[in-house]
Amino acid sequence: MRLVYAGLGLLSVALAVIGVVLPLLPTVPFLLLAAFCFANSSERLHGWLLDHTVFGPMIIDWQEHGAIRPAAKKAATVSIAAVFLISIALQAPGYVIGIQAVVLTAVLIFIWSRPSG
Repeated sequence: MRLVYAGLGLLSVALAVIGVVLPLLPTVPFLLLAAFCFANSSERLHGWLLDHTVFGPMIIDWQEHGAIRPAAKKAATVSIAAVFLISIALQAPGYVIGIQAVVLTAVLIFIWSRPSG
């Protein structure tokens, strides 16, 4: 199982790195998944992730307090609004817009209801 967790952790880090450049792919959830996987597979990789200068503090905030930093909340809000506006501009079917509105609103409520890191 350690190898499975390590493989999933490395895949999650790769997806997080891709998410840094692609605005539609979230970065932080993949990093949180990677931290979980590494905690169950490799102390060295888990330590590397937590000690990372950019990602480490966000992961520690989440693990210790369930907190999301205000800058991350704002970035998520802008990304969600952009995705929704793109769907409207591309004239997605009404039911798709409706589903997106419900799901994205729930995500925003979750994000903004978390404590700030």
